[in-house]
Amino acid sequence: MSTIRSELQKKAQSAILQYAFFRWESAVILAGTILLTALFPHPFSWWPVWGWPLLGLLGLAAIIHSSLTDAETNARILQELFQEQFDPRQIRDQDLRADVETALEYQRHIEALVRGQRSGVLRDRLKDTADQLSNWAGNIYRLALRLDTYRGDVLLARDREKVPQEIETLTARRRQESDPAIQQELDEVLESKGKQWQTLRALDARMKQAELQLEQSLTALATVYGQVQLIDAQDVDSSRSERLQADIQDQVSRLDDLVSSINEVYDYHSPTAAA
Repeated sequence: MSTIRSELQKKAQSAILQYAFFRWESAVILAGTILLTALFPHPFSWWPVWGWPLLGLLGLAAIIHSSLTDAETNARILQELFQEQFDPRQIRDQDLRADVETALEYQRHIEALVRGQRSGVLRDRLKDTADQLSNWAGNIYRLALRLDTYRGDVLLARDREKVPQEIETLTARRRQESDPAIQQELDEVLESKGKQWQTLRALDARMKQAELQLEQSLTALATVYGQVQLIDAQDVDSSRSERLQADIQDQVSRLDDLVSSINEVYDYHSPTAAA
């Protein structure tokens, strides 16, 4: 199953290669290889013309290998990519932005916990947990984006205020109208306005559900983070660890379903961000 974290890890590999090529050590090796090849092409009688380039190539290969296998570098670049993809600054509402920042903070601490573990069953299990938590944090971000866009949608705010008034005005006019043709037209307009108001109310209810789910999900995330910290080598094969994985997956699926249901009833569009 593809996860946000695994997809970002693939991008991180490319970013790490670029980082390796542009490290100051790589620049020194490259410059040294060029200078030595030009100034001392044969420092020894037996030294081949390709000697310095070969040494330079081996030096670059060693730097690239160390960069790709360095846990600190991998974790840092992975986190930078995650922060770039799920940037809280794209969210205008301060409360929602704070919620996203909280979720990302938990995700960062889990990454640090995974990075601090030695290779083994525990690290593999924590890596699986980090994969799921990355999806969880990503879904929280998507949900917050949709809530943020909804709260800032001036057209919806205007319609919520105007449509009930229009229905009331049209209803009063319909009671006073005696012309059958005009009565029919008013009935059609009232039916259309009624459907519009019903859709607005349904959307409001869905967004209130999203707000409650976001609050619940953050509380659950805090609980899971505490549980992850308590996991040790004796727990990796226990039912406790399996229940934790199941709880996380349930939260991920619940948020994913909610985001999908919002997409079905609300034409989401943000001028500053896209999910």
